Amino acid sequence: MRAAEATAGAEVLISGSGTAITGVPGPDALSDPPGTAPGPDPVSTLRGSGLRYKDRATKLALCAARDALDDAGLLGPDGELDVDGDDFGVVVSSNWGNVDTVCETAATIRSSTYRATSPMLLPNTAGNVTASWVAITHGLRGANVTLCNGATSGLDAVHWARTLIAARRLRRALVIGVEPVNEPVLHLVGDAGPLFDGAVALVAEAADAVEARGGTPRARIGRYVRAGDLHQALAAARENESRPPDAWWPPEFPLAPAAPVPPPATGVPARDLRARHGHCSGALGVLQCVAATAELTRTAGHSMLAAAGRGPGGDGPGEDDAAAALVLHGVSVAPAGAAS
Repeated sequence: MRAAEATAGAEVLISGSGTAITGVPGPDALSDPPGTAPGPDPVSTLRGSGLRYKDRATKLALCAARDALDDAGLLGPDGELDVDGDDFGVVVSSNWGNVDTVCETAATIRSSTYRATSPMLLPNTAGNVTASWVAITHGLRGANVTLCNGATSGLDAVHWARTLIAARRLRRALVIGVEPVNEPVLHLVGDAGPLFDGAVALVAEAADAVEARGGTPRARIGRYVRAGDLHQALAAARENESRPPDAWWPPEFPLAPAAPVPPPATGVPARDLRARHGHCSGALGVLQCVAATAELTRTAGHSMLAAAGRGPGGDGPGEDDAAAALVLHGVSVAPAGAAS
């Protein structure tokens, strides 16, 4: 709760977003029903050397990052970063990440000792490899963080990007939620139903940074709360809100279906992304924010409420260690406490 209050007055905007999901052409389509034509695998659009040794999560993240930077107007005609990268950071959320590379390397060491490992592949077993490759590719030299934090990880990532900007450690941050589907993930998760295979990204910027470069704000990141109980997190996140959100984005149950959570206010429609994309795990919170930003922009809406995790007291199968909630505002909505 203290972290949410510490950044309550900071104005941080979302200025761009991107997706790397088969059959989803962009953020506006995240809430659409599944299409009949799945479309190409996003990683097929990547070009350049070194791709052979990158895991699927990193490749997906690179696709979503490229599109988010381009959508924000931060890439020049040559595809290179058009702003200073020294205060531009990366925050990635992924619970499965590079587990395929880690499992492959561990199997090689077990069967043939470490001498059989590839010097090209071994560095990619680092937990921060996806965030690192995104930063290297685009020259983002600010703080570089990976969160592997269970159900709340995606919303936590958006929060920490905002915190870094509010603390003036960064001017901009690229936030990515990514989860791959591969044999090790399927083995670890078991029979959990459809799993999300893709990446989404958003660009968070200080409001004055967006204004200085003539960028287009899409949404404002509002109050974030992490709590031990979902209903407590929802109520605290909306503490300063004068009206219900236009829609809310509910959490998913831990690897099993269950009854929907009641809305935070009467008549607030739910946007259940798991029903469209499968179990999203660490990508969920970023996916919610990208989809909510697209809807706020499209409808000139007032606010959206995203929630992830249910806390250890949540009903339904399984337990999450916490719950998190985050409010996004339309850019025409004044920040809390602003002069009228």
